[in-house]
Amino acid sequence: MKLLHRPMLDTDVAEVLVIENVAHLNPWNESAFVDCIAARAKGYACHLILHETRIVGYTVLSAAVGEAHLLNITVDPECQGQGLGRRLLRWVIVWSLSQSVQTLFLEVRSGNLAALTLYESAGFKRIGLRRDYYPSLLGREDAVVMGLDLAQITINESGEI
Repeated sequence: MKLLHRPMLDTDVAEVLVIENVAHLNPWNESAFVDCIAARAKGYACHLILHETRIVGYTVLSAAVGEAHLLNITVDPECQGQGLGRRLLRWVIVWSLSQSVQTLFLEVRSGNLAALTLYESAGFKRIGLRRDYYPSLLGREDAVVMGLDLAQITINESGEI
């Protein structure tokens, strides 16, 4: 699969929203993406992976004062299981290192075992739990708070973590 990486633009938001609405129980709305794109100068990064011209995944994160927070990382459900989540996460880590980030944080639904496995395999550690953080079909679901100490991360000559 030939993949292209590039920054997310305002003109991408409609296509991103289609994926967001299919992939999440409580999807972000248009203004959330537009606001993050507009905040690039304030430390936000919005990034896409495309297969040819079709968006297949995206991520949004923010960085400030040596910390970054992964706000959204999503792969089109039709394309999951192909390593795109790992590829996006690798981009997030490399970008964070380029911003002199020391610790990368995220929250993930406690029931999202695929995501928990991915994050743990990349070196993230569970550092907390936010009770009833996410709305769910059964009421509320806890969020696992995870952190990655980027001082422990090395990137080899081929760009692999």
